[in-house]
Formats: sequence, C-alpha cells, structure tokens
Amino acid sequence: MTAITTSFDKSVLLDCVGIGFGPSNLALAIAMREANSQLACHFLEKREQFIWHPDMLLDGARMQISFLKDLVSLRDPTSPFSFLNYLHVHGRFQDFINTRTFYPSRHEFNDYMRWAAGHFADDCSYGQQVLAIEPQWHHGRVPHVRVHARDGQGRERHWLTRNVVISTGGQACVPDAFAGLGDEPSVIHSSRYLAAADRLGSAERVAVIGFGQSAAEIFIDLHGRGVAVDFIARASTLRPADSSPFVNEIFNAEYTDYFHGRPAEERRRLVGDFASTNYSVVDPDLIERIFDTFYQQRVTGVNRHRLVPRHEVRAARPRDEGGVALDLHNMDDGSTVTRGYDAVILATGYRHVAPAAFLDPMISCLESFEPGRDYRLPTTSLCDAGIYLQGCCEATHGLSDGLLSVLPRRASEIVQSLHRNCEQESSRAVAYAVG
Repeated sequence: MTAITTSFDKSVLLDCVGIGFGPSNLALAIAMREANSQLACHFLEKREQFIWHPDMLLDGARMQISFLKDLVSLRDPTSPFSFLNYLHVHGRFQDFINTRTFYPSRHEFNDYMRWAAGHFADDCSYGQQVLAIEPQWHHGRVPHVRVHARDGQGRERHWLTRNVVISTGGQACVPDAFAGLGDEPSVIHSSRYLAAADRLGSAERVAVIGFGQSAAEIFIDLHGRGVAVDFIARASTLRPADSSPFVNEIFNAEYTDYFHGRPAEERRRLVGDFASTNYSVVDPDLIERIFDTFYQQRVTGVNRHRLVPRHEVRAARPRDEGGVALDLHNMDDGSTVTRGYDAVILATGYRHVAPAAFLDPMISCLESFEPGRDYRLPTTSLCDAGIYLQGCCEATHGLSDGLLSVLPRRASEIVQSLHRNCEQESSRAVAYAVG
C-alpha cells in the first residue's frame, strides 16, 4: 500500500478510536461514560453530523422494535440516556404515553439518538473519512495502530491508539444486473431514497425492487406522491415479519452466548431458520395498507400500480429518452419482458461485512476475520493492539448483531474487553522496561 502523507500535530496515544459514530459506537461511548471508564477514546464519523438512516426517515414510518430497546435500557433502565428520559427532558413524557404505543416514529427515535450524541460533541470528529489503519511496530511487536483519515477539505490527520472499534454500518447491496450502470442517476438505492424523492414526483412510472420493509415503506411513500409504481421481486408475495414472543427470544442477550458457542454449520442453519424475523419481511400493518391500496384499484378500476412477484431483473440499461430499461424474467413460465422506467429504487438491503479496504495494512497482523465472543478479531502473537467489530458479526454472533436490540449489552462487553486489553498492554510495557 502507498504510504499516506499527512500533516499533523504530535499525536496523543489513545486507548481507543471508534470508527463510525452511529448507534453502535454511540452506545459504546455511553457505556464508557456510565462505567466511569478512564479510557481515552475518540470517535471518527464520515458524516458532518449525527443522523441515522436520513434517507429513510419517511413520514409515518415507525420503529419495528420497542422503545425499551434503546441505547441503554437493557443494560441499565435507570440511565439518563434512556428514551424515557429523553421524553422527560423534552416535555413529552405524558403525551407519549397517550399515544399508546411501544413503537415511536423513526423521526423521533432519530431525534433521541441525536440528542444522546450531543452529549459527546467533544469526543467525536465529524466529517472524517477513514483511509487506513496501520500497525505501529516497536521492538518487533505492534502495541499500537495509527488511524488515518481525511476531512472534506482534503486535510489528512492521524490518531495513535491501542484499540480500534469499527462500526461503519452496512454497505448498500446492488444486484449484479445493475452493477454496470455505475452512477446512473435513475437507479437509486433505498439508502439514498429521500434525497432523490422530490424529483420522482414528475416520473410517469417507477420500479421498486424488493419485497422487504424498506420496499414497502417506499411504495407507500410513492403512492402518496401520486407516482405509478411497479412493485417487483423474486419472492411470491409480501411476507409478515415474525415478531412472536418465543421467536423474539433470539434477540435476547443470552442467546448470543448460545449462538457463538455453536459450530459454524449450525450457526448458518440457525440464521436461516430465523431469517423471517428480519430479512425480506414486512410489518403486518403495512402489508394490510398495501393490500388495501391494490384492492381499491380494483374498486375504482384505475390500475396505477402493478404488483410483479416472481420476476427477476436479468439486465438493466439506460434509455436514450432517460430512465432505465429492465429485462424482467418470469420465474414461473420462463418468459422475459422489457419495460422502461423513469427511475428504479433498489430496496435490496445491505451487506454487513468487515471493511477490509482500510484494514489492508493490518492483514499481516490478523489471523482471521472471525471475531471472538468479545467482538475482537484474533491477532498474531506479535500484535497487542485490539481490532473490534460491531454490526458485521452475524455469522458468529447471530441475527441480532446488525440490529438495535443488542447495543447496550454489546457495548458493555466491549468496554470490559478494552479495559482488559489496555491493562495487559500496560503490564507488557512495564515488563519490557524492567527487562
């Protein structure tokens, strides 16, 4: 890798650098503060301010989990960073009770997390795009790493730290049929939906790809904007999310212990068994709204929207007149039809994988990308620095790893592991000096 040339003041050795400052590392910052941790930690966030899935903050969209699964309550329900205390501070406690729901709007939950993040303004540098994590060799060992980042003005800085906690969120999943279109403005992943929604009002017809929660919410939003929609997916129909009590126990903290202790093949089977709790499923209330929308089309005879199940996009290409043409393969009879759209919305989810690009310089220090129970990647015997992952450990820690449910417990576990690693590093430094 080409060396990164930076201009910086003399670095202070930190105990931890958190990469990303979304819900996971925000929960970590809170856990550190509430544990009265003496660890010196700083967070780097590529956005210019805290915001959670800004392009899916749709009017009327609600959380799919209880407000009790906030940043702290499953660890300490008396925490001042709880959602209930947020309501109290903002004078809405009684009014929220009168809404008679456990599921606040997504707008409100984002505002709650932004309020919590505001307590850590001095602990986070926004507008920092991390470029690389590099080992710092000292007498044949790697006690520290150097984190390089660049801000929006192109200025580069670095931070020297004993540990790194990576929480960069998922990467937009783009189906192979669209991979060759590059930055085609008519193809919009759901992660950028609201930024493009205003210009969709003049569209004659839009395709929404996918039958999951995001696709359903976008369909309803486009319906409200008066846009004609083709709702397309390989699945046979929209399926309800399974949120029944016994199934929901897989999101309990104790289940992570059980899951991590199972053999790899059994873990893969368990993820498949419970996929209906999280993947390609929709809240039942929203399914009913969509069904009623199509039913009312039958009543009025005005068929603005089309439901297109069991169809796969085989190819996509720009049209001369603008927009995109899709080759749709009928999975039932094998036929193919080409249809043109002014825009295509890809509600195709995210890939939650370790961000290998900026970890490339650390490859020689890592034994694998399979984290231990404490979310730390296994390192070689010469590397004392800790690399932790949040949000991309589903294969080892279960379906809850990419969800909000696990944040308080996971943050506490990582704080404990950071303390152990820093204490061990201090002991090694003392032993080396004495020796």
